[in-house]
Amino acid sequence: MINVSKIKKGIVLDHIVAGDGIKLFNALKLNEVEDPVVLMQGIRSTSMGKKDLIKIETDFKLDFTVLGLIAPHTTVNIIEDGARVDKIRMELPEEVEGVIHCKNPRCITNDQKVEEHKFYLVDRETKEYRCEYCDSITQFEEI
Repeated sequence: MINVSKIKKGIVLDHIVAGDGIKLFNALKLNEVEDPVVLMQGIRSTSMGKKDLIKIETDFKLDFTVLGLIAPHTTVNIIEDGARVDKIRMELPEEVEGVIHCKNPRCITNDQKVEEHKFYLVDRETKEYRCEYCDSITQFEEI
C-alpha cells in the first residue's frame, strides 16, 4: 500500500467516485498548480467500495461550481496546521454561471456575447439546467 503523508495546509477532496478523480483534476486545472498535488485512484473505501482522492498542498481557489457539477458527492476538507478546520459536503449547484452553454441554437447567448449567463437546476438526477434567457433545458455534460 502506498503511504501519502498528511498535508500541513491545503485542501483534501475526498469521496470522489472512482474514476472521476482525473476528470476533476483536469477540470480544476490542477496541473497548473506549482505546489504539491496528489491524485490517488482506486483507494479502498468501506462506504464506496473504491474511491479517488486529491490532496492539494497550497492555498488554492477551488471552483465550487465545477466541483459540484462533476463530483457532487465529494467532501472538501480544509486543512490548516495539519488539522481539518472545515468540512464541506458538495452537491449539485442550484445556479451555474460560466460553465454551461445553452444548446438552443436560437438562444441569444449563442449569437451575442452575454455577460453573466446563468442556468438554474431543474432535475438533480439528470443534471438538467434551465437557461435564464430562453428557458431551454440543457443537460450538463462532463468536461
